[in-house]
Amino acid sequence: MSDGGAGPTDDQLDSVAGHAGIDPASPTPAPAPYGAPGKPFDRRSPFYYGFVGALGALTAWWLFQAVTSIGSVLMMIVVAFFLAAGLNPAVELLERRGLRRSFSVTVVILLALGAVALFLVAIVPVITDQVSALTKNAPIWLDQLQENKRIQELNDEYDVIDKIEAKITDGDFVSALFGGALGFGIKIISALFNMFVIVVLTLYFLASLRTTTTAVYRLAPASRRSRVAAIGDKVIANIGGYVSGAFVVALCAGITSLIFLSFTEIGEYAVALAFVVAVLDVIPMIGATLGAVIVSAIAFATDIKTGIACVIFYVIYQQVENYVVYPRVMSKSVDLPGAVIVIAALIGAGLLGVVGALLAIPVAAAILLIVREVVVKRQDLL
Repeated sequence: MSDGGAGPTDDQLDSVAGHAGIDPASPTPAPAPYGAPGKPFDRRSPFYYGFVGALGALTAWWLFQAVTSIGSVLMMIVVAFFLAAGLNPAVELLERRGLRRSFSVTVVILLALGAVALFLVAIVPVITDQVSALTKNAPIWLDQLQENKRIQELNDEYDVIDKIEAKITDGDFVSALFGGALGFGIKIISALFNMFVIVVLTLYFLASLRTTTTAVYRLAPASRRSRVAAIGDKVIANIGGYVSGAFVVALCAGITSLIFLSFTEIGEYAVALAFVVAVLDVIPMIGATLGAVIVSAIAFATDIKTGIACVIFYVIYQQVENYVVYPRVMSKSVDLPGAVIVIAALIGAGLLGVVGALLAIPVAAAILLIVREVVVKRQDLL
């Protein structure tokens, strides 16, 4: 018979200890030598939120500074990827003809480097001679401009033409543009190094494009991986089509300009001016207009009739390019409204200059494709 005032039995104590996760057979733990641990830090404390928020802001700022410091490297990576995407259709064409991808990549790279080397050997000396001739004739054209009474009044008041003529005739004019002879040499070396890096990166991207994209697609959940892969392949195809198409359009502009200018009074500068037109035509929106303005200005300085002929020719050609050549070349790669093209080119030029303007349109096309296939279709299901 137990006493009514007695405490719990041993069995009851063991049961309570078992529910509490304590082994009844284990000895009583000794007191900690440095005292018992305190309560966990209150995560609802304003100090906790302030400290963690400040630490996150500092980390984000450090990452931003790190990305900014390697901005030029990131730009080269992006340009190399776009070039690889532009060359990829040619590689896939050779693959469909039975060649392995490694051989196809080698053939395409060799052809591209051969084309660049042929251009440097055959065209650059001609362009250099014609640019020198343009520089020598520039003072003559300025003298012809001075015959205009209005130009004479402006020159007498502001001494503009005399200053321009002095700059052009100065032998150090080109070097001064790049900060002196040493600066000019450094710019040339830096440009060559950047070109070499871009070529190497393009080769790596082109050779491992399929492996890289497959690895990226594996990051998506298995249930959505096929859809992500289809959209990603379409984006890369659009980029490749745009890059290839832009070069085709620029090549058409350069060839037509060369043929036309060869029969004008400035035919001796036809190669250099056609090259300028082709390079500027790659820039969306304003590139073709800039090339036409430069050529027409030189033509007007040489002969008024030639200048008028150049204006008429480029007005007609730009209509043909805008409504015939460009739509046919780009119809299968870039499906963008005109307003989106203008806005994308303006934003790209504002952020990254000429390179940004070149990359803006395919990036906008990729974003629009993702919005159509992901965001819009998800909204349709709600």
